[in-house]
Amino acid sequence: MRQWKRYGWVGLALVAAGCGSSSKTSGVTNEPVQSAAKLESFAGCEDLEQFIEDSATKQMRASLESLKNNGGGWGYGGLPRGGDMADGAPPGAPTPTEDAAGGGSSGPNDSTDTNNQVEGVHEADFVQNDGTRIFVLSGPRLYIHRSWPAEQLVRTAALEVEGWPREMLLDKERNRLVITSQVYEQRPGKPTLTGGGGGVAEPAIDCAGFGCGYYYGDTLKVTVVDVADLAAPKVVEQVYLPGGYLNARRVEGAVRLVLSDQFRWPEDVRFYPEYSRDLYEDKDKLADVVDALIAKNEKLIREQALEDWLPGGRRVDAAGHTAPLTYSCTDFFHANAPTGLGFVTVLSMNLDADAANAAPRRTSVVTSPGEVYASKDSLYMATGHWWWWPEVGQSDFTYLHKFDIREPGKATYVGSGTMEGHIANQFSMDEHEGVLRVATTVSTRTVDLQNQNWWRFDTVSRVVTFHEQEGKLEELGRTENLAPGESIFSARFVGKKGYVVTFRQTDPLFTFDLSDAAHPRKVGELKVLGFSTYIHPIGDTHLLTLGEQRDETGGWNSRALKVTLFDVTDLANPKEAFTQTVGTASSYSEALYEHKAFNYFAAKGLLAIPFTDWSYDYNDYWSSFRSELRVFRVDTATGITPVGALSMKDVYQTFNQRGWSWYWSPMVRRSVMADDYVYAITDGGLRVAKVDALQTPLATSLFQPPMVP
Repeated sequence: MRQWKRYGWVGLALVAAGCGSSSKTSGVTNEPVQSAAKLESFAGCEDLEQFIEDSATKQMRASLESLKNNGGGWGYGGLPRGGDMADGAPPGAPTPTEDAAGGGSSGPNDSTDTNNQVEGVHEADFVQNDGTRIFVLSGPRLYIHRSWPAEQLVRTAALEVEGWPREMLLDKERNRLVITSQVYEQRPGKPTLTGGGGGVAEPAIDCAGFGCGYYYGDTLKVTVVDVADLAAPKVVEQVYLPGGYLNARRVEGAVRLVLSDQFRWPEDVRFYPEYSRDLYEDKDKLADVVDALIAKNEKLIREQALEDWLPGGRRVDAAGHTAPLTYSCTDFFHANAPTGLGFVTVLSMNLDADAANAAPRRTSVVTSPGEVYASKDSLYMATGHWWWWPEVGQSDFTYLHKFDIREPGKATYVGSGTMEGHIANQFSMDEHEGVLRVATTVSTRTVDLQNQNWWRFDTVSRVVTFHEQEGKLEELGRTENLAPGESIFSARFVGKKGYVVTFRQTDPLFTFDLSDAAHPRKVGELKVLGFSTYIHPIGDTHLLTLGEQRDETGGWNSRALKVTLFDVTDLANPKEAFTQTVGTASSYSEALYEHKAFNYFAAKGLLAIPFTDWSYDYNDYWSSFRSELRVFRVDTATGITPVGALSMKDVYQTFNQRGWSWYWSPMVRRSVMADDYVYAITDGGLRVAKVDALQTPLATSLFQPPMVP
């Protein structure tokens, strides 16, 4: 079960009809997996344009020719895988202008940060904090707070952000916030909504000043804000580039933003003939019409200029001066294997003062997007092999591309490798001492013997290791195949150890010894009910996980959230030390599928997770609604103990707003902990309480709903 991220821009490859017969046509055939994968740069703009046009023509042809066989029409790209309610502190607290540049004291002794996968590699989120300041993106605004002392939590400023705010990075040393948002701008051509070719996007609709749907915002805007003065944030740089936000990382002053863009088809390209019953009932006539449409489309594709396929960007400096942000065609790469249509770009920005006037640099790959992982030195991009048509015996494959990011202002291509299978998320990849470790599930397509009209997928999982050698990511070793019929739900690598959870009806936790990178091996296995979707290391001997409780059948009726503490002191004999179930079958936590919502405070042994439950009552909308931050004390000797819940239900009752959407909902989504205080963060506001008095909030700051001007 794979959940799409709440705002994911990733184009969805529409899967061909799930029937047991191939949709292959004579026009486009499947291409073999490239065992020696590599990225090749373009010699110049003519070569880049030719490649784009050839790729677009191939996708268009495959889509239309499938209509001849009533196949439905898309290359499918892979296999399934009580405080004051005002905006500030209680009476007697300082006004926003008092000590606005910093906290009211030197700050807490300890506090939590974004839950980053790799130490020193900061991940973007819609919340950022440094112990004394909390920044939140909600609707079209950035809300800035002085958060310490906790009792004096106060909003100091709010800044309108153009477009759809997505995520941001805080560099507290340089007092810079790097904010990403999606902006709609009129451009020639029509971007697609799929990773392949296909349906085209409609123009954006305006919703209270920002577009209605993140995928309509076809421009990524990066806004750099100076937040040294909390009462007066100042925009110092703005960058506009075609595409949508995927991910971002920061290592010291170097920021890497990963964005994707779809092919922008000529306006008159059509992916299906005008419908009439007579046409679609006459296969010969339909074939002739399709062939004519293919020829017309190809002519339009070949005539479109490169600047229409690849619109330029622009940069606005602190003084408001605008300059074009151009690209070099030699900074574009393509794989020597089919990987779907689109552009994935790594944008490198340097926040150091001596590089303030340097324009961002980009490295782009002509491919559909995939997962991204970054260490301090390297960034890896994983993209799937593109199968045009489903066939018996077909397995999924992933191409891994490595980029050197040690130089702050650029990302340099290093090499590529090929791996059978697909990965669950970024935690399926990890780099340690120059070795890339990957947890992968291999899905192979077969015919369902009980229903010949449908496909079935046989699955196995394994851990594979790679190292870079002479421009290639060479496989070093792999484990035995694990858990036939199951898929990886979560993975974590810690030093020379690895942990993988798979699931079908029970939750096997596998442990791995990775001390010999050439011979990774499974050393332990533990089966428990349910599954874990996130694994968090507690020292070297324990794992704290979040997932779902299920009975022996794996069914939904027995479902509840569960927090589990595993003892992995003896790697060969992992043990389920303690488990705490939370909620009912209808309960939900964003932390199930977003690791940045999982907040473990090691200094205090505390865990905070968002919790939502709601059973609709027509007569009383709010009676059974719960929006809370659940807090637990975690001790490896005594277990997991509920501390209590910090509720935000009354915040939403105050708004009495029922028009929830994907960008503004009533759920608690994030948290911050500092010394003995807990902050709960929602799209509607921010609240703080003491850990030992969660029912008595000290201060609350409300945000405006997006529809309020």
